[in-house]
Amino acid sequence: MEKEIFKENLIKNLSEINVEFSAEQIDKLYLYMNLLLEWNKKINLTAITDPKEIITKHFIDSLTAAKYIKEGSSIIDCGTGAGFPGIPLSIYRPDVKFVLIDSLNKRVNFLNEVIEKLRLNNVIAIHTRAEDLAYEKEHREKYDYAVSRAVANMSTLLEYLLPFCKINGEAICMKGANIEEELNNSKKALEVLNSKIEKIDNFVLPFSDYSRNIIIVKKINQVSSKYPRRQGKPAKEPIS
Repeated sequence: MEKEIFKENLIKNLSEINVEFSAEQIDKLYLYMNLLLEWNKKINLTAITDPKEIITKHFIDSLTAAKYIKEGSSIIDCGTGAGFPGIPLSIYRPDVKFVLIDSLNKRVNFLNEVIEKLRLNNVIAIHTRAEDLAYEKEHREKYDYAVSRAVANMSTLLEYLLPFCKINGEAICMKGANIEEELNNSKKALEVLNSKIEKIDNFVLPFSDYSRNIIIVKKINQVSSKYPRRQGKPAKEPIS
């Protein structure tokens, strides 16, 4: 997609979610898209390869979380994959410090090239798993926010995210259309992990029928040191 067409399409979508990008930020997002498509020929980063769909389903979807993030805060993106939502958010919010983690080293190599070529001074990418990093002092309960998009069911996701959050910090859970069953099944996890649901926002992505939910979960008190359980346990045996 030519840059001018990309810019026109992006701005139209951004206006629908009340987000404004500078010319420099648009350039960075355009370069990011092209790097994503280039690397996607070598490693599996995304099934979405149509530029218009990348704009809506990756970039705009990621940026819908921006309004929940306070100025000058810190955020960890768990299971970031090809950098969603962390990279689009970091371009939009240079005042916020981002840590992106993923368990696949190839994806982290991609992210490091994106960070270098886009000159993103507020982002680092780490090859690790949430179950391991959450036990490191410099990361446990050190973040204002922990975010994840389309990674796991709510119970599992909360076990990944909440150990990273400071007390009164928030987990931003970015979900698809049908969340009722997940919410019902996460009640025990909320209790065990000393947290509560603050807000649920349901919306449809611009110029699409793609329904989304963002669930904001506030951490009330410290999480027991036995959480998250070791590798694989949270996914195989969600707290219930």
